[in-house]
Amino acid sequence: MAAQLPLTPTTPSGSTATPAFEGWYKNADGTYSLSFGYFNRNATEVLSVPIGPDNSISPGNPDQGQPTYFYPRRHWGVFAVKVPADFKGKVIWTLRVRGQTFTIPGSLRDEWQIDALEGEAGSNNTPPVLSLGGAEGRGPAGVTVERTATVGKPLSIEVAAKDDGANPTGRPTPVTLTWFTHQGPAEVKFAPASARLTPTGGTSTTTATFSKPGDYILRVRANDSDVTAAGHSQCCWSNAFVRVRVSP
Repeated sequence: MAAQLPLTPTTPSGSTATPAFEGWYKNADGTYSLSFGYFNRNATEVLSVPIGPDNSISPGNPDQGQPTYFYPRRHWGVFAVKVPADFKGKVIWTLRVRGQTFTIPGSLRDEWQIDALEGEAGSNNTPPVLSLGGAEGRGPAGVTVERTATVGKPLSIEVAAKDDGANPTGRPTPVTLTWFTHQGPAEVKFAPASARLTPTGGTSTTTATFSKPGDYILRVRANDSDVTAAGHSQCCWSNAFVRVRVSP
């Protein structure tokens, strides 16, 4: 079953989640990144779908950075799959929730090119740049760093954001950081789970506390506008990912 624009109304819980293809952009090294997001039809329930037959990317490794936790409502540009410069096929994300299977293909068709990374027309707004431990990036793929932690012991994570201060509305808007459990054996507790910076960015520190050992991926999203209003234009937000190996 293919799905791109789910229109069914949300309920508090008990419903499904649908994968979505957002578009593609070219990387500096000549490769391409295909951006994906999702729509969780539940208004309050966070869905958990582990990597495997019910949550896989093809062709290749079933785990290509997709989330296993799906937060309520629509989320754009959650992760990106990198493909080679000569890629001609499709990247397919399959998600099975409560007995319903949804698949969405991503390709390099011209009409799906994301050009807002270089400045949205009219406002010249570009996504914030995120930096963790000296590594920086922006856009759906953002930047990835690695950490280690222990169950029950808060892990301190500092993230810096830089932004151009532009905004589609023409009014300076604070850069907002929001943390999510992206993958892992249990949801992570963040304190704080979000922070507001100045319109040109700044630095924020959060702690992540883990209840179970294992391998996790945490995601922090930085946005300089309402991501719901911005839609898939990708003008206004970036991701950073923290891979954490948690010991007992």
